[in-house]
Amino acid sequence: MDSESDEVSLVKDHTLITSTSHHSEVNLDRVYMDYNATTPLEPEVIRVISEALHEAWGNPSSSYTAGTKAKSIINHSRENVARMVGGKAEDIIFTSGGTEANNLVLHTAVEHFRRSSRDTDQGDLHQNGGAGLPHIITSNVEHDSVKLAAEHLQREGLADVTFVPVCNMTARVEVEDVVAVIRPNTCLVSIMLANNETGVIMPIQEICQRIKSLNKQHQRLRILLHTDAAQALGKIKVDACELGVDYLTIVGHKFCAPRIGALYVNGPGARTPLYPMLFGGGQERSFRPGTENTPMIAGLGMAAQLVMANLSEYECHMRSTRHYLEERLKAVFKEKIRFNSHYPNSDVLPNTCNISILGPALQGWKVLSNCKRLLASVGAACHSDRGNKPSHILLNCGVPSDAAVNALRLSVGRGTSRADVDVVVEDLRCAVQILEEMARTHSCE
Repeated sequence: MDSESDEVSLVKDHTLITSTSHHSEVNLDRVYMDYNATTPLEPEVIRVISEALHEAWGNPSSSYTAGTKAKSIINHSRENVARMVGGKAEDIIFTSGGTEANNLVLHTAVEHFRRSSRDTDQGDLHQNGGAGLPHIITSNVEHDSVKLAAEHLQREGLADVTFVPVCNMTARVEVEDVVAVIRPNTCLVSIMLANNETGVIMPIQEICQRIKSLNKQHQRLRILLHTDAAQALGKIKVDACELGVDYLTIVGHKFCAPRIGALYVNGPGARTPLYPMLFGGGQERSFRPGTENTPMIAGLGMAAQLVMANLSEYECHMRSTRHYLEERLKAVFKEKIRFNSHYPNSDVLPNTCNISILGPALQGWKVLSNCKRLLASVGAACHSDRGNKPSHILLNCGVPSDAAVNALRLSVGRGTSRADVDVVVEDLRCAVQILEEMARTHSCE
């Protein structure tokens, strides 16, 4: 998008529209297919945020009307968010976002191990190379807010970390691979519910069942169980109790809510440990103090309410649209298309299509830069500055380097239509044609 000529940019029916005063012709509509990066707010969400800004501006800890209104909104939103993930209101801790929630879990696991070690005989913890440090198990395809937090703990000598590789055949973390690396000092297993690039859904319920069985069999510190559900919420059913996790990360801007998050904790401070990283005025039962962001919490609660009311419709529409997208891509690009999100025996999010259009001149960032209407990404939005390098997530999933560097992540949303798909596929066809013609011209010089 030309920042000098575009004067108006807004999301309308989940399609980005641009207008310009520098050209007489009407600029073509842009089609947004980057819903795994972020989502536009639903009108109902914008409405409750606006109402909270006007009517609930008071401090929620105050007794006057604007404060009690704020407290009521927060309580109602907490109940809605809890119901969305199959929990109770007291299980929800509001955070600034998913990054904070994930860091809070890793911090808690290490602190819980430290406190427990101080009070018990830790002879067994010095076996198997544990050296008395807490041991964390995660995967090699996690979001950076888990990956980098774990690496920091390891680098600072505060924890040992095992990054379990996903299976190249399934792009999943396999249950037996997780069980195989458990040590006497393992304190946390943190595996994402669905991958943000491939869309592959991980076997969290099965992992939790096996770990809980081990917890019962041995006289040992309980292994805590966490899943980052950022990409799954609003797309598939997410029930923390059915999954069997102790912690579940909730990220609002992935399901048409504002940029705020929450952490589900199964009985925080009672059944499940939770230790704060921040200290202050006692809000969120002192687990996450700081004056509550009432408007954003209101928006999160409304978005959760919409998910509960419409999830089956959302999921069906996105799956149908994605299937249509894949069929159109196959019809146009034939043997040149590679689906990096297709793995035997693995379930995938209904909205996620990761592709590579094969060819030496068709790197993902080049294709996108030559598209006139498509708005998408080459992978995780937080890695957008690495567009000329293959995604380590795809490489870890077994995608060859020459295909991974060509990857495009197309993620559809609630409002993506088949007409949008047709526009995008034609846009990609034109971009590829331009790049291939440029490559041929260059080779002849």
